[in-house]
Amino acid sequence: MMQLYWSPRSRSFTALWLMEETGQPYERVLTDISAGAQKTPEYLAINPMGKVPALRDGEAALAEAAAICAYVAERYPEAKLAPALGDPLRAKYLYWLFFAPGCIEPAMVQIATKIEMNSVAAGWGDAQRVFDVLDNALTKGPWILGENFSAADIAIGSALNFSVRLFKMVPSRPSFDAYIARCVARPAFQRAEKLAAG
Repeated sequence: MMQLYWSPRSRSFTALWLMEETGQPYERVLTDISAGAQKTPEYLAINPMGKVPALRDGEAALAEAAAICAYVAERYPEAKLAPALGDPLRAKYLYWLFFAPGCIEPAMVQIATKIEMNSVAAGWGDAQRVFDVLDNALTKGPWILGENFSAADIAIGSALNFSVRLFKMVPSRPSFDAYIARCVARPAFQRAEKLAAG
């Protein structure tokens, strides 16, 4: 059984939602970041960055929410959270799965902190463009790949839920609000939200 190392009210939400979407049993291992549990030698052996979430699956251990999404989607193909190898949609799935931590997260931090960045030097380019590109993709909907919900929606939906709905770090747009509403309506999202509340 997979073990998910998580902490309430943290970025662990992505992994909680993911695990709930699989429909598979898993063990939640509370890692209380407010008490410094992520800095213990035992936890640092799992994730040397000392962040949550992290996942252990037998001898395998990994961290980073998008990596956990990719791993779990492949381990549980019956959950249909990723297009199969060879499916032309897989390229778009991988793009959007990694767009969440690679572009959305740094762009939302840039907007929230008002840090000036050279768009050529910044790996995510221009923050405004990040959200314009996402806006354009989400107007097609209902999900980032069209009709098929995937782990990429978990990564993007979690980022938008955090930055638009909960903390209002990023200005709302009609496509974002409609997409977040579709995410929030999912039973697995609702179960994860109850768990994340602690």
